[in-house]
Amino acid sequence: MNGGVHHRAGLWWLLRPKIRTKVNRAKTDEGRLFKGLLLGFVGFFFWALIFAVIFRMLMYFRGTQGIGDLLAGKLLGLAFLTFLMILVLSNVITALSTFFLSEDLEFVVAAPVEAETVYSARLIETIVDSSWMVALLAIPLLAAYGAVYAAGPLYYLLAIGTVIPFLVIPAVIGSGVTLMLVNVFPARRTRDMLALVGLFAAAGVVVLFRFLRPERLMSPEEFSSLVDFVAVLRTPTSAWLPSEWVAEALLTQLNGRFEWFPLAFLWSTAAMCFVVGAWLHRRYFDAGFTRAQEGAETKDGRPRSRALERAFSNTEPATRAMLAKEFRVFFRDTTQWSQLILLGVLVAVYVYNITVLPLYTGEEVSFLLINAVSFLNLGLAGFVVAAIAARFVFPAMSIEGRMMWLLKSSPVDVRTIFWSKYRVGTFPLLLVALPLIVGTNIVLDATPFILVLTSVTMIGVTFALTALALGFGALYPNYDTENVAEIPTSFGGLLFMMAAVSYLAGVVILEAWPVYAYLNSRVQDGTAEVGVTPLLLGVSGAAILTILATWLPLRAGIQKIQSVEF
Repeated sequence: MNGGVHHRAGLWWLLRPKIRTKVNRAKTDEGRLFKGLLLGFVGFFFWALIFAVIFRMLMYFRGTQGIGDLLAGKLLGLAFLTFLMILVLSNVITALSTFFLSEDLEFVVAAPVEAETVYSARLIETIVDSSWMVALLAIPLLAAYGAVYAAGPLYYLLAIGTVIPFLVIPAVIGSGVTLMLVNVFPARRTRDMLALVGLFAAAGVVVLFRFLRPERLMSPEEFSSLVDFVAVLRTPTSAWLPSEWVAEALLTQLNGRFEWFPLAFLWSTAAMCFVVGAWLHRRYFDAGFTRAQEGAETKDGRPRSRALERAFSNTEPATRAMLAKEFRVFFRDTTQWSQLILLGVLVAVYVYNITVLPLYTGEEVSFLLINAVSFLNLGLAGFVVAAIAARFVFPAMSIEGRMMWLLKSSPVDVRTIFWSKYRVGTFPLLLVALPLIVGTNIVLDATPFILVLTSVTMIGVTFALTALALGFGALYPNYDTENVAEIPTSFGGLLFMMAAVSYLAGVVILEAWPVYAYLNSRVQDGTAEVGVTPLLLGVSGAAILTILATWLPLRAGIQKIQSVEF
């Protein structure tokens, strides 16, 4: 009995410092009321938007005789399958920080606490850090299903009872994979380790996406008969994955014939994974933690160092040193650069999704749809770039941490520091943004006017989004965090995303006028001419908005860093 009490107390004592830190930080925040109201409003807005979209889709599905419930079940299974893929990769990356790179691990490892207790505490921390976004997205999704099917309170209790083990399973798998890789690879090869994880995850996403072929559900005419189409809907997307168990448990409850087996299978699998994970932790954690403390080898004259020297040879010495520092820090932080592999694959999947849209109907209608989608893709691609900027550029000032005082006391001007981070942040975003917009336009065979307009606009959008991310990151920094992944989810990160979405909406609205005039002229008289007035006013307005979105955040960020005392 005493041992059990000690185990629970040990778990609470390991979790309490993290909880108290967040609570005290919230209490001492002067603008906590405003931030709370703003976060609540934004969260409610996005929840309402997701709920409305899913609700409308489910109502349409239920109106389809014979296959409505099958389509709803397939949608739920695919949604949780997507969540599962995101969670596994996210937990692998997060577990590296929580289990091996956290600053308080030296005290935790030396404390007289059972290994299983340490594992439980770190697993809970990993689940919270890596799964909170998926949990928030699942709320409006499951609520929409409950509203459409007029579910009772038991459904919502069941939803909680299925989501909890669903989050535990990928967390245990991700932390176990990280534990094994840390033991196999020396610490100085951690970059290779995470690159390997990223490549496997990227390959898995592509293979799984091609195996599922969800675009077939949009074109029932591709099936030889209605029987084949219904057979595809009835076939489980992934019978041996937790995502299918969640979908089956919830749908049987909604249809009034609840089956216990999927729920029991889900919980028993989560319990088994936890036991195996705790055993692996006790067996291999000490060796992995020892390896994680090893320092990396320093090699002079490496090809990357020589390339950096040649690339920045014409710049000022201070600027050259800061640029070289930013590149080296970026590639040393494995949790940052390793995610670029997955981003590349997601961009490829994104382009593929555009290609399978059913746009080819009639000649004129196809022309309108193709060019309208190509233009509206500017906003969606911009949102993707904004999300990447939030992950990589927004934390740029915060990751300096306690060393910011050293940079400010050095003979390097704050403007040089800021502009160096801006340059380093803009270049990789351009490498993502331009292929994204140009590739989709070429694949869709958009007209030269749309191709040139969206490509040039995307260049300006990338510069503006980088400036917004860096500026808001300087205005709302977090110098005390131990996990870089937590920085974009802060209040400042939310404000940046709101500003980015507002800016993208403004650009799309301003340029929609000349695009509408261009498409309308093609439909009316077949000339496809571009009006000078709409083009001049629309593009000028978008350019002015882009200049303001670039200059104002950079100016405000520089002034904030100059005024702060460290």
